[in-house]
Amino acid sequence: MIADLKPYAEYKDSGLPWLGQVPGHWEVQRLKNWVTINRHTLGEDTPADYEFDYLDIGAVTTGRLAKHPVRLRFADAPSRARRVLQSGDTIVSTVRTYLKAVLTVNECSQPLVASTGFAVLSPRADTTPRCLGYVAQSDAFTNQVTAESVGIAYPAISETRLGNIAVTLPPPDEQAAIVRFLDWANGRLERAIRAKRKVIALLGEQKQAIIHRAVTGKDEVRMMKDENGNSSFILQPSSLPRKPSGIPWLGDIPQHWEVRRMKSLSLVKRGASPRPIADMRYFDESGEYAWVRIKDVTASNRYLETTTERLSELGKSRSVPLEPGAIFLSIAGSVGKPIISKIKCCIHDGFVYFPQFRGNAEFLLYVFSSGRVYDGLGKLGTQLNLNTETVGSIRVPLPEVAEQEHIVAFLNRELSTFEVAISRLNREIELLREYRTRLVADVVTGKLDVRAAAARLPDEAPLDSIEDDTDLSDEPDNADDEASP
Repeated sequence: MIADLKPYAEYKDSGLPWLGQVPGHWEVQRLKNWVTINRHTLGEDTPADYEFDYLDIGAVTTGRLAKHPVRLRFADAPSRARRVLQSGDTIVSTVRTYLKAVLTVNECSQPLVASTGFAVLSPRADTTPRCLGYVAQSDAFTNQVTAESVGIAYPAISETRLGNIAVTLPPPDEQAAIVRFLDWANGRLERAIRAKRKVIALLGEQKQAIIHRAVTGKDEVRMMKDENGNSSFILQPSSLPRKPSGIPWLGDIPQHWEVRRMKSLSLVKRGASPRPIADMRYFDESGEYAWVRIKDVTASNRYLETTTERLSELGKSRSVPLEPGAIFLSIAGSVGKPIISKIKCCIHDGFVYFPQFRGNAEFLLYVFSSGRVYDGLGKLGTQLNLNTETVGSIRVPLPEVAEQEHIVAFLNRELSTFEVAISRLNREIELLREYRTRLVADVVTGKLDVRAAAARLPDEAPLDSIEDDTDLSDEPDNADDEASP
């Protein structure tokens, strides 16, 4: 059905070079002539015991909630909790506008308040509210918001500039057809994305199970040689004598293995951030050392091979430089994720590192990757609470270095198939999201006519607006900035 969509029969010049032609019967207006911006706000005279659900800038991504709103009393709410939402309103991010956070509120059964990092757009009576939401999601809208934003580290757009942004406005009956079609298409694409993410989760569980049995000695890694003398490693149930480890998640371990606290293997030290982090003196595109952000680690697998920024000599002097081969651990954002650097880099105080560790760094990475070392410390990810003390107290299994190397060689080979499959699925998800973005843009700017297609659509149950599984690629945007002690 999507492939059969065609352009409109007649177009006219929009008068805007970036928009080009629009359907002949559509209007092009300033946003302020279509909606009311920030119609209702909470004043200082609001009763202290007034309760509401609160949306901060990290709670919303484009088109959906990233997490449930928090229930607050006005007396306990952040000072930025001010913008009141009603059913049919759309919120868009006005600070850190590169987030492109957009959400249409279908129904407010409880009082709902957004941070002042959002603008609340209230449509007029003849508007289909979700059409406004789709327009605000489109590149035609978000690119204007980004272009009109001021600031480098924390770009923001004023209410006046936001109101002057140009939008395409279809007739009311056509707005309803656009919403019906895009809801249907978005539902199909989102179901496909969720299915792929569930496969990724299952592959991740299998990976962790293999890692756990190898790094805890439940299975034994043995080196085998073929008739040509080539060596390879296999995993088989261990027949070695065993002893209690004293750790519930670890159980019995091979007799010759040790169990050591991390602080007995190395100092556990924290990175450092040059501050204020928005000071451009600390950055230099040609700098020798890369600057590691939480998102760089999240986007990497076992090894850090690239980052988006580099530090100047001044920035490096106020951070912690690491050489290739160093292992470090995230304690902010994607908490608990270990990674080994393949490049010269500097880490901020959202990471800890182990300057005196003399074992195999990849073996230690696999121990942390198993996730079980954090048992009792919280849920792996953003809910896990780690610092130098808790990391130093973690007890890890430790075979001799030669055996560590055998285990690493086996896992590197065995897990490569999983990693290729996961990478392929993530790329497919990325392509589906890119396609969805392009489809929304083409429909709300009139490049495609969906009226006939919308009339033929079956009714389908809507998807929940909040994700039903964890996606660590969606980091809290302030994870790097709030990593200070």
